[in-house]
Amino acid sequence: MSFRFFTPAAFLLTLGLLGTAGSALAQNQPGVPAASQPIGLASDSLTLGATVQAVLDANPGITNLTELSNAATSRLSQSQSGFLPQITGTATYTRIDPVVKLPFNGETLQFAPNNNYDFHLTAQYLLLDFGKNAATVKVAESQVQTAQDNITVARRDLAFNAAQVYYNILFMRESIRVQNQQIASLQAHRNEMEKRVQGGVSTRFDVTTTDVRITQAQNTKLDLENQLRNQQVQLARLLHKPAQADIPVKGRLTYEPQAVDMATELAKATENRPEVKLARDAEKTAELQAKLIEKSDLPSLGVGAQVGGKNGYILPDINRIRFNTVGVVQLSVPIYDGGRNKKQRVEAAANSRAALARTQDTQEQIRADVRQAVNNMEFSQARLANAEQQVAQASDALTRAQGRYRYGVGQNLDVLDAETQLAQARLARAQAMYNYTLGQYQLRRATGEQIWQ
Repeated sequence: MSFRFFTPAAFLLTLGLLGTAGSALAQNQPGVPAASQPIGLASDSLTLGATVQAVLDANPGITNLTELSNAATSRLSQSQSGFLPQITGTATYTRIDPVVKLPFNGETLQFAPNNNYDFHLTAQYLLLDFGKNAATVKVAESQVQTAQDNITVARRDLAFNAAQVYYNILFMRESIRVQNQQIASLQAHRNEMEKRVQGGVSTRFDVTTTDVRITQAQNTKLDLENQLRNQQVQLARLLHKPAQADIPVKGRLTYEPQAVDMATELAKATENRPEVKLARDAEKTAELQAKLIEKSDLPSLGVGAQVGGKNGYILPDINRIRFNTVGVVQLSVPIYDGGRNKKQRVEAAANSRAALARTQDTQEQIRADVRQAVNNMEFSQARLANAEQQVAQASDALTRAQGRYRYGVGQNLDVLDAETQLAQARLARAQAMYNYTLGQYQLRRATGEQIWQ
């Protein structure tokens, strides 16, 4: 799952404008961004935890997978019913015309009634099937586990989509805040130059140059506000609210470094990633399907009993309904199926090999995901350290440029360039913090951690 949410042009535009970000929030869990703490729904805004939970509650896809899991559980119950006896009640009426009638000793003998009635209960029970029904139950149990793991994967992906949109909103909001600070600084600088022009110290060209910078900054702010609005629309869609809904979120970007041990994270990923569990589910299901196919051509032994009443028994009262019983023991032995079972075994073996290969590929991908997440975090930390140094250097350069301008030995363009360089340095610092925060969530996703709990 990629955390890069903007197009390259929009991303570079943001990079050129974002200033200082990173006011620390109260830290409840070590190594986890404070904005992510699931502290619930505030009176006027959503925390990350509340946002994620609201998205999970509102998404119909989760409901769909939940119902599919319920259906799989029902199929398991149906399979388990094969161990229980089956009882059936039957009532039959049959009209026969004509029936055999013979004259005998001056009377007419009728060997079957015209109206035939048969009422009975039938009980059947499978005594022995050599494990076929047990194998069917195990396959159904594996399918239930797969359905539940599919829910976990869907909730994980949806939760991280919500987290991504949440942090993009915070990022755009911080960009706008810094842009407002930049516009205010430029306007203050312009006011100072206005006074210098009135005093005959500066020229109108300096004021015009600064006006151009202010206009550019205001246009950029409009672009940022549009991007923020689009992120709000995206969050509203995840929450299944009207597109025009303005969903308030709470929080600020923060940098909270955490120690990362590659071996530990790889072990966590191998154990906890739902994709691994799904792959192992597929392996187990394929193995159980193969065992079921192996048992499908084995014999089965069952017993049955029937009790009831029917007419048509004894002359001369053939219409009298009499109590009757039937008992049966049945042995079924498959003899020839046209080679179907053999072909099914070949298919099951291929499915098993495919499931094993899928597990191996999934494990390799998971290891790559963990390494990439750790690399991104390390790179962001290095960028942050470099950005801190750039901020200090750019601040010093701006102070010197402003001093030279005040004493008439510098130019206005030098001040504007120094301000731009300082803003870019602050942006690099904020961007590194932003990337590091998303890298933390990328690592948590890569290791299978459930952020919605």
